[in-house]
Amino acid sequence: MLRQMEGSQAVAESVAMCRPEVICAYPISPQTHIVEALSRHVTSGRLAPCEYVNVESEFAALSACIGASATGGRVYTATASQGLLYMAEALYNASGLGLPIVMTVANRAIGAPINIWNDHSDSMSQRDSGWIQLYAETNQEAVDLHVQAFALAEELSLPVMVCMDGFVLTHAFERVDLPSQEQVDAFLPPYEPRQVLDPDAPASIGAMVGPEAFTEVRYLAHLRHLEALERIPGLSAAFGREFGRDSGGLVRGYRIENAETIVLALGSVLGTIKDAVDELRDSGMRIGVAGLTTFRPFPARAVRDALGRARRVVVLERAFSVGVGGIVSADVRSALAGRDVEVATVIAGLGGRPITKASLRRAFSQGLEPLTFLDLDHELVSGELRRAGKSRRSGPSAENMLRDLAGGV
Repeated sequence: MLRQMEGSQAVAESVAMCRPEVICAYPISPQTHIVEALSRHVTSGRLAPCEYVNVESEFAALSACIGASATGGRVYTATASQGLLYMAEALYNASGLGLPIVMTVANRAIGAPINIWNDHSDSMSQRDSGWIQLYAETNQEAVDLHVQAFALAEELSLPVMVCMDGFVLTHAFERVDLPSQEQVDAFLPPYEPRQVLDPDAPASIGAMVGPEAFTEVRYLAHLRHLEALERIPGLSAAFGREFGRDSGGLVRGYRIENAETIVLALGSVLGTIKDAVDELRDSGMRIGVAGLTTFRPFPARAVRDALGRARRVVVLERAFSVGVGGIVSADVRSALAGRDVEVATVIAGLGGRPITKASLRRAFSQGLEPLTFLDLDHELVSGELRRAGKSRRSGPSAENMLRDLAGGV
C-alpha cells in the first residue's frame, strides 16, 4: 500500500507487522516518534499480544529486552546517540548471549559538544559489539530492512541494528510502499527460539566462562557473522520475490560499469552522491557509486567485487576515528589489499552539516589527500589555534568558535 508518511511512522508500521511480543524503549531524539507510535499500537490493541515496557533509561531498555528475549519472546527496541552508548555494556551482553533482538538506531552525533543532528558516530562506535549493522538509504529501505532484520536475527540467533539517518530519514515525509500483514506473515514465520529459559528444562544463560573456553565462544560469534554474510544476499533475494522490490543485501552498485572512480558510502547521503555522479557522468567523468548496506559483518569480498577495476576509490564517511581517520576506509583498504588502487577518505556531514552536490562534485573531480574533511572551515580552526597559542587559558574551543562565527558577539 502506497502512503505518504513520516519515516518514523513507516518504521513503526513495519515493526508492528513483524508482531514483536515485547517492546522496551526509552525516548531520545530523533528516535522518539518510532516508539511513541508503537506504544499507541499496543495500547489500542492493534499490536497484540505485546507488552510495552516503560523503563527509566536506555540501559534498562536493552536489559529488559535481554530478559524478554532469553525467555523466548520476539523483542524490539530503538535508540540513538548517547542512548546507544548508555547501552554499551548490554549491547555486548545481548550479542554474547546470542539473543535475536532487533533495534532501530536513529543515527545522531555524539557529544560533547551537544549535537542532536545526524552523523554515524553512534553506531560506528559500537561496530565491534557483535551486532549485525544494516544501513538504510531511504525510508522505503528502512521499512524493508526491519522485516529482513527479524528474519535474519532469528535464523542466526544474533542481534541486529537497523541504522537510519536521524531527522534526514526519521522525520522526512515521503512515499513508502507498506507491505500487507499477510505478506509479512508469509515472509516472517512465528518465532522459534534456538535457546530459551524454561522452568521445565533448567539451563544457565550467561554463566561464567573462564580462559579454557572464552576464545572458542568468541570464535563461534565470529563464525555466525560469517554465516550472516552468506545468508543476507539470499534473504534479500527472497524479499524481492515476495514483495516485488530490490532491498537490502550487502553492497549495491550504481553506474559502476567501466568506472575509473567509485565512491563508496552508506546511509541517506547515497541519494545526493548519485545525483552528483549523474552530473559528473554527463560531463564525461567515468565515476560510479557503491552503496554499502551491510557494514557488520563487513562484506569484504562483495566490496572488492563491486569496486571492480576502479583506479580510485573514494570512501565518504559520516564518522571518523580521531587520530586515525576513516572507519569504513580501513575495512575497504583491507578488502582491496594487493590491488593497485588509490583509496581516499572524505569525512563529511558531521553533526548534520549539509552535504551538497556542488561540494561533492568538486571533491570527486580533483585529486584528494588520503584524508579530507569536506567543507572544513580552515580559517575558523586556525583562529582557535592562534588563540590557544597566545593564552594557556584560552577557554573552550567549541564556544570560542561559535563566537567567532557570530562576529565576536
